[in-house]
Amino acid sequence: MSLLVIHPAAGQSPAPVLRTTDADQIQAELAARGIRFERWSAAVDLPAAADPDTILAAYGPEIARVQATGHYPTVDTIRLAPDHPDRASLRQKFLAEHTHSEDEVRFFVEGRGLFCLHLGGEVLQVLCERNDWIAVPAGTRHWFDMGPEPQFCALRFFANPDGWVANFTGDGIAQNFPMLDDLLISA
Repeated sequence: MSLLVIHPAAGQSPAPVLRTTDADQIQAELAARGIRFERWSAAVDLPAAADPDTILAAYGPEIARVQATGHYPTVDTIRLAPDHPDRASLRQKFLAEHTHSEDEVRFFVEGRGLFCLHLGGEVLQVLCERNDWIAVPAGTRHWFDMGPEPQFCALRFFANPDGWVANFTGDGIAQNFPMLDDLLISA
């Protein structure tokens, strides 16, 4: 189940000001802050051995739907399982607060991951799961936690043909907030 937790940014009260699993409320809270969030149907169950081409073919209609807007001509997939050999280094890379010069658009077709958005005086933690589509605007300070044993697959949409390019902020704010497993335990 998708989850939104809103915290004051570091230096203020650590208690969340909102915690909700209501999809309509999540969408409304994020929209009020310029973040697009939708619930789509990830109707295809992927075989364990599905390669990127198989995943992209399985979700061809959803890819066409996004690309019809003309904003995101490049698409790829990211799929990580608990036995991925680079899971620890990838997790550390994604946990560092960063921005992108383009929107970060994801459609989760398996599993889950935690987007943490640093917006001025607050941090929004968005637990995205299968069926969640999120678009984080260019320049938004954020980090992503896939957990120590990642299990997710997402379609990634880009305006830039180079794909995922991060600009790391050097801010250690991510260390001040719960990680994916901590949020799941307190759910």
